[in-house]
Amino acid sequence: MHSNSCRIIGVPVNIPRPSAEPPTPPPNGWPINVAPVYEGYFADPFVFRHAGIYYAVGTGPLPPSEQAFEFPLLRSVDRVHWESLGGALIRAAEPGHHYWAPEIAEHDGVFYMYYSVGVSDERHELRVAISDVPQGPYVETSNPVLDPGTASFAIDPSPFRDQDGRWYLFYARDFLDSNDGFRPGTGLVVAPLTDMVRIAAEYTVVMRARHDWQRYQANRPIYNDIFDWHTLEGPCAVWHVGRYYCLYSGGNWQNDSYGIDFVTADNILGPWQDTNSSEGPRILRTIPNQLIGPGHNSLTQDAEGRPLIAYHAWDSAKTARRLHLSPLDWTSAGPTLAVQ
Repeated sequence: MHSNSCRIIGVPVNIPRPSAEPPTPPPNGWPINVAPVYEGYFADPFVFRHAGIYYAVGTGPLPPSEQAFEFPLLRSVDRVHWESLGGALIRAAEPGHHYWAPEIAEHDGVFYMYYSVGVSDERHELRVAISDVPQGPYVETSNPVLDPGTASFAIDPSPFRDQDGRWYLFYARDFLDSNDGFRPGTGLVVAPLTDMVRIAAEYTVVMRARHDWQRYQANRPIYNDIFDWHTLEGPCAVWHVGRYYCLYSGGNWQNDSYGIDFVTADNILGPWQDTNSSEGPRILRTIPNQLIGPGHNSLTQDAEGRPLIAYHAWDSAKTARRLHLSPLDWTSAGPTLAVQ
């Protein structure tokens, strides 16, 4: 359909979808604060702007009428009022149990949605789906992005287009060793994308856990062993003033210690440098009575080109993770979110 190198699974017919024509954007003036911008469950948010319209896709449940789909999809003209477009992805014929963390890239007029599908804590694979329009529906290609035999657990794929036009995929995968002072757990890597639907088994390590605040669980039984398990996830790369930054989330997504930090590099394939002082995540962490366990961010821009960071956070009762959207500031020390 879009590439001679992949076969597209057939699209079910007669599935009603929202209109492709969104409403007209309002005048300038965008209210932004730390309150959620959408009240429904919406974890791992990826927000992007296309043709002046904002779209958001994330992890979360869908109503019974959308059970043929995965991933809630929203649309907005003002970043305040969000319209539900239903499910973004047509579920595969052989689905997994867990669909996590979708992100979308547009290349040559085609929209590619990367995500992971898993059946257990030790088995998750990266997949990609394709659509001709940003609102979908997205249809899975026939093969995983990465051969599952080379990584039994791979999650949170995040596409990145470099300054020269080449595409890369950042993602998270498990490491069991403790070499060079690193800790067992989930770490971040990057690999070149080939024809937008595949990556090779080779990768460059972006960041592995080495701080206490990145601990997910002590004495975790996994891979037929017991580990003091640490987790880095949700990578999001950006080029800013001559350097690469990879923003990520660390720790346990259920805890107040979970937050967003970053590493830097002069080259997309490293070496990547961690300047964290071990005191916790620097960009965003729990703010009592306002933000609980914020993380898994993506970056976008407003109409004037000012950077915005999208992320999820728990409500005070921890009943749901909800979509937040705030301005991102760049300082001499790196990216930061100043919450008033």
